[in-house]
Amino acid sequence: MNGSWTVRREGSGKRVEYASAQAVIDAFADGDLAVDDEVAGPTENRFRAIEAHPVFEETIAELEAPLPEADEETHLDMNPMIDVSLVLLIFFILTATYATLRRTVELPAEPPEESQKAASIPKLKDIQEKVFKVVVRLEAEQVLVRVEGRLVDLDKLEAEMIDQVKRFGKPEAFIDVGPGILWGTEIKIIEACRGAEVRRIHWPKSK
Repeated sequence: MNGSWTVRREGSGKRVEYASAQAVIDAFADGDLAVDDEVAGPTENRFRAIEAHPVFEETIAELEAPLPEADEETHLDMNPMIDVSLVLLIFFILTATYATLRRTVELPAEPPEESQKAASIPKLKDIQEKVFKVVVRLEAEQVLVRVEGRLVDLDKLEAEMIDQVKRFGKPEAFIDVGPGILWGTEIKIIEACRGAEVRRIHWPKSK
């Protein structure tokens, strides 16, 4: 392997002299030469590619061998960590929800229905002098409105209420609405009270 070696650069044809074969190998290892560059030995009269030359092919192959891949054991798999995090998140959510439910304030027991109803209905006899009574019932699928026992058209209820407030001096209304009356009818009754400037409405919920 001793003796002068000549390298001809691929593409340019430029020639470089090296003192020995080892000097050629060192130049290749340093990146000064490429595998396509051609080389000729001291006693050779033709050039061959460095990677194909019997003196260099084994060494060149070793230098060009790819680096071993990193050990797979060093790879950190995040999937198990994510799975555990999601399980813990669900656990904490369920625990917090249960704790919130346990801290809920227990409401006192409701009074019997009849007692509660009786307590919410004012006694008409105690306020009769200043109150006129409006009774609304559903009969034969028709809404019937009676003011002080007299049948009144719903559209004329406001005028009747004005008469009760101004003529009879009764500024308050006792509204008795039976079951089955739609909310729209109740709204009309409230608007009639407002238009008649009824000072106070007594409205026991009998439904």
